[in-house]
Amino acid sequence: MNEKREFINTTIISILFAAAAFAAVWYGLLSEADKAAEDILYHHPDGTSAKIKIIKIDEQAMSELGDYEDWDRGVYADLVEKLCVSDDVKPAVIGFDVLFGNDSGSDEDKRFAEACKKHGNVVCAFSYVFERELVSEDDGKVRVDNLSVVDTVKPYPALFEVTSHGFANALMDKDDGFIRSSFLYFPPEPSGDDLEFSLNAEIYKKYAAVSGIVPEFPYNMEKASFAFRYSGRSGDYENVSISDVINGRVPAEAFDDCIVLVGAYAAGMMDAYYVPVDRSRQMYGVEIHANAIQALLEGKYIYSIPVWLSSASAAIIVFVLSFCCYNISVGKVVAICLSTAAAKTITGYLIFSGLLTGIGYSGNVIIVPIFSAIIMIYYTAMHYYRASSAKRSIERAFMKYVAPQVVKEIAGKGTYELYLGGEARDIAVLFVDIRGFTSLSENLEPKQIVEVLNSYFKLVTGCIFKYGGTLDKFIGDAAMAFFNAPFDSEDYIYKAVCTAMDIVKGGDALGKELQERFGKSIGFGVGVNCGSAVVGNIGCDFRMDYTAIGDTVNTAERLEANAPKGNIYISSEVYEHLKGRITADEVGEIPLKGKSKSVFVYSVTGINTDETDQAEMAVSE
Repeated sequence: MNEKREFINTTIISILFAAAAFAAVWYGLLSEADKAAEDILYHHPDGTSAKIKIIKIDEQAMSELGDYEDWDRGVYADLVEKLCVSDDVKPAVIGFDVLFGNDSGSDEDKRFAEACKKHGNVVCAFSYVFERELVSEDDGKVRVDNLSVVDTVKPYPALFEVTSHGFANALMDKDDGFIRSSFLYFPPEPSGDDLEFSLNAEIYKKYAAVSGIVPEFPYNMEKASFAFRYSGRSGDYENVSISDVINGRVPAEAFDDCIVLVGAYAAGMMDAYYVPVDRSRQMYGVEIHANAIQALLEGKYIYSIPVWLSSASAAIIVFVLSFCCYNISVGKVVAICLSTAAAKTITGYLIFSGLLTGIGYSGNVIIVPIFSAIIMIYYTAMHYYRASSAKRSIERAFMKYVAPQVVKEIAGKGTYELYLGGEARDIAVLFVDIRGFTSLSENLEPKQIVEVLNSYFKLVTGCIFKYGGTLDKFIGDAAMAFFNAPFDSEDYIYKAVCTAMDIVKGGDALGKELQERFGKSIGFGVGVNCGSAVVGNIGCDFRMDYTAIGDTVNTAERLEANAPKGNIYISSEVYEHLKGRITADEVGEIPLKGKSKSVFVYSVTGINTDETDQAEMAVSE
């Protein structure tokens, strides 16, 4: 029944763990931590493309060409002319991650537009200005639209007419602000001619047209954006200062047939963001565009695993894991849980990187490992709780046979392992038996006989435990105990005799009670001997007793068998050890069954030590 109940409880616990895992994934309870874990574990750049180069607007350029804010469009016109020396030597695409919004009407503005028109390979950035807006749906529900366009910052008309263009707005993660995705186009639900591609997508399209390849966008374009794997960290893409190009220090041939991106590369230009491949520092916007374009070129997209599938798979794994941890050792629990967490992490990487499926997928990363840890802790705690409960049960069981202080000492050693074998120890052995029990029991009901025996056993057990003795066994209406085992005990022979005296005195009181109730009395005969004996677990693997065997034990039993009611017979060895501390009458030599020689016996009549000293000699209850 206990195993069945535990099995049912484990099933219920496993279902609860699975339900919690499902809810954690479904509601994205740890989405920010999950994305951070995915960044650290899975986002590992695998190399930048030599076809993508960055011309940076950096501190060097501003020191040579003046402050960026003071540049006229002639700087960019010079750049285009320096890059495009002929139809045979020029970049495939020049992408400007720079906003050219205001139209000054200057000659430099016109010159820049004419240079772009002449070479036909320039893509300029523009920007939407978004704000939140409440939108009423057809069904009457109201939703928050975070991409409500209130303004558009486009290149000045002369430039807009002669270049391709794409919007350069960054798509930051709503949970932590990191950039893991890029827009493809806008608005999300285009109609007619209002579709605008992002700067990344427009550059990719233009490069595909020049290179004679068919552009392939992510298959879930209906989401108007795509998550991608980064190819490089900040500084990985080949980059040069715009001043080096304009001043002729870098030849145009270095950019031939490449995608050239021009953008901010200085901290003061406020165009840097946090990205998954290097969480400790920001990456410039132009570098993010480079990574997104390479992802489009190489198909390094990351698709999201449907939330229902992630939730269900997490729940199934957690349920199976929890159920497998039922009724196994702590070592196996730890091994299984750690293996599950490791397997989930490794499988997640293979799926994310596309090594397993050919396409990269992003799903929940940390829920299964977290629940693996929770399950490991839970079942480890339960194991130790059950072990502790078993330990307490064993202690309670031991206390029925061994003095409580002895049990505590065993518990303090931290082990209850039992093994067959024994050791030779000097011990004192006590046997006690009821005198007059047969005649009494003939006149009693079975229930009354049990009541008498229980009173007797309670008395004997209490006296034995009082002095730290080990109750070996009950043999019918007799009992056996020994002292100085399993642990050493000071003055153990004296304690054995004190125990015998307390039993006899208690027997007198019990006898009077029975005389009043049933008209018949009982008394006890006690035998005490000391000497060497073999003490240990005697028996076999599936049934053993912790007991003492040997001539010392046999002699104590024979002494008890010969002791009249109310008498304590001790051997001469006991008497010699306690001479002066007890009073005893000589009984003389008596033959004992099973022994070839007679044994000189004494009958104890009193303890010479006063009660205070006797209490000090006794072991505390």
